[in-house]
Order: sequence, then structure tokens, then C-alpha cells
Amino acid sequence: MKFLNTQDFAQQLDAADSLRSFRQQFLFPQHNGKDAIYFLGNSLGLQPKRTATDMAEVMQQWQELGVESWFKGDKPWLQYHDKLVGPLAAIVGALPGEIVVMNSLTVNLHLMLASFYQPKGKRNKIICEAKAFPSDQYTLETHVKQRGFKPEDVIVEVAPREGEVNIRHEDVLAAIEANKDELALIFWGGLNYYTGQVFNMKTITAAAHAVGAMVGFDLAHAAGNIQLQLHNWDVDFACWCSYKYLNSGPGAIGGVYIHERFHNDKELPRFAGWWGYNKATRFKMQPGFDPIPSAEGWQLSTPSVLLYAAHYSSLQLFEKAGMSSLYQKGQQLSDYLLFLLQDLNANSSQPIVQVLTPKENKGCQVSMLMLRNGREVFDALTDAGVFADWREPNVIRIAAVPMYNTFEEVWQFAQIMKTTCEQFQ
Repeated sequence: MKFLNTQDFAQQLDAADSLRSFRQQFLFPQHNGKDAIYFLGNSLGLQPKRTATDMAEVMQQWQELGVESWFKGDKPWLQYHDKLVGPLAAIVGALPGEIVVMNSLTVNLHLMLASFYQPKGKRNKIICEAKAFPSDQYTLETHVKQRGFKPEDVIVEVAPREGEVNIRHEDVLAAIEANKDELALIFWGGLNYYTGQVFNMKTITAAAHAVGAMVGFDLAHAAGNIQLQLHNWDVDFACWCSYKYLNSGPGAIGGVYIHERFHNDKELPRFAGWWGYNKATRFKMQPGFDPIPSAEGWQLSTPSVLLYAAHYSSLQLFEKAGMSSLYQKGQQLSDYLLFLLQDLNANSSQPIVQVLTPKENKGCQVSMLMLRNGREVFDALTDAGVFADWREPNVIRIAAVPMYNTFEEVWQFAQIMKTTCEQFQ
């Protein structure tokens, strides 16, 4: 498509958008009596209008039925999880039985490492991306220490080449080959939180399996953002949060994918709890752990039905919109933003921004290194009612998400950037 830097063109794109009605299903922060330009779905998604209603239903059941709410009422709590796995399976490309909704992201990562990081002899190394999200770094550091290893001995980081921003795919594959005899696990982010780079999870998985290593992904910035085919890619495990693109609220309950080939392996190491016990005999309270033969067998504790309800509110919207349509619009939104930023640089006496996000491997997020007056520009954007994210040094991250953002908002953002940057020339 040939883009134009005009408001009329942006409005034409919005008029042709088959997903435009979904915007009306969300609540927006206000700025001067109007909806703010909310480009932070990569940090905390907006609240669906029906979330309060769905959570209120749980509260009402609790009031009327007490503990019997687990078994009675229109929506018995004991079956609530079953309503979540279908929509999530479509979002991440999995079988419903390969999905379990539980805990939070970092807790789930530790649980998955307990099962899938199994060092044996010299095969004890983990390959990960350099400067991964800090929680991932701390997870690996503390987990390998708990296993009796020194992080510097077993963690192999793959970084961008000198003078480059993004990690080359061939360097990831080269690291796998170089460590093939000592490699136990590849643990990688599906999408880099800082640059917005999307990684080729399919070929990373195939390369790791070819040398006998397990593969797991942190999909915090990928789930609900890009198209995933975890089952078909043969990924061993993956974890994600649901408060970003999945719009399920601050501290929302997390999600885990575990390939079906592991579901009946009762000898696979894991940390267990009673909620992961065989459903048919769970309430007999018998000794000896008998896991549910699905991803649910990794559950520990009784879940929060309130968090389930908040998650369900958003997943219903994803089910109606369809992940393929959302992905296509998300790509078009970020493509349009990249075009406008290129135009901004071209019409300035000197470049204003350096885009860190690779055009061919991205989701909704675009990361911009401000070449001058970065903090001043960010503060001006905030004053103008734009929700963006500041990262040191001088990086502004934004994400125009397809569920509720518009092309006109992207155009308006670029105009605010242009006006603001002109003030500092």
C-alpha cells in the first residue's frame, strides 16, 4: 500500500477497518475531555467495558452461593478455566489441552525451568538473549544458582554485533551450533521488549531440537501481538502475561503452554500442588501426586476466579475479532507509523529519530531512539495527551494496538512529534 501523510488518508484507513467497532468496547483515559492517545498496550492494555460486569458476576455468586459457587450457579467456578483455554489456544497457536492459566509470568517461568531445565553432565548450558527483560535475567540467574551452578559458567548470552541494535538470527543459530554438546535449554523472548524485534521461533526451536536441547519462550510481548504457532513449531514450553496486549488488568493471571507430548510423563520433574491433581480424585485428598494429563497438571493452587473473570472479558473480544485480522491491522498500524517517522526525518534539517525496531520483524511496538532533546519530546507528548513509554537512554516506545487504536491516532502522534521537535530546533 502507498501511504500518504495526511489526515484524510488516515481517516480513510479507519473507515475501511473491519475491526473499528472494537474500540467502543474499551475505556480510555481522558485528556482535556477527549480520549487520550493510548499507545501503551505493550505495557498495560486498556480496560474492556465488560470487565467490571464479569467480575461483579463472580462477586454476586460469592454473595449468594458462598463456597457452593464452585459447583452451582450459571457459571460454576470449577469450570471457569475451560472457557479460557479455547480463545488462548487460538491466540498462541496451541491445542486447548496445552494451555493452563495460572500464577504470574515469573512464577510460571520458574515452574517451567523446574521441569524443562534438566542439566546432565556437561550438558548444562542455557542460551538466552543478552539484555533480556530483567525478570528473565533474574529468573535464570537465581534458578541456576539454586541448581548449584554459577551463572557465568552455564548461561550463554547472544548479543547484537558491535555497532548494531538487533540480534542477527544467524548468530542465534551459530551459538546453538557452537554449544551443541553442552546445551540443555534455549530460553528466549519471542519479541524483545526494548527494540520490538520479533525472533524466528520456528527455526530456533528446530535448531535446538536438532542438538538435543529443550526450547522455551517468554511471550510477554508476543501473546496477542503477533501470530504464533507454538504447537506446529514444536515448542516445548512458553509463558506469558495477560496484562499487556491481552488487556486483562494489572497483575493479571498468567498463561503457560506445554506441548502435549509431556502431558502423560509422570516422571518429568515438576513442582506440584493439589489443583494440578487428577480431577476425578482430587477431593479424596489421597497421598502421592497424580497429575492431570494436560498442561493443567502443572497447576499448584486454587486460582483466583476474579482474575479469571477479568481475563475472560478480554478473551471474548479476541475470539470475536480473530487473531489473524488483529495481526494484519497491527502490522499496518506499525507500517504506517514507520512511514510517518521516515517522513519526519526526511523533512527535518537533520534526523530526529533512529528507529530501533526492524521493519520486517516486528509486531505493534515501535521503539525510537531520540537523537536530540529526547526527554523534552517525551514530556511534550505526555502534555499533549499521548501515553508513551520512556526507556533509558533516550528511547521512546509506543504501540498502536489493533483492538482499540486508530490510524488517525498514529497520524496525530506524528504531527505532535513534528510540532514538538520543531520547537527545539
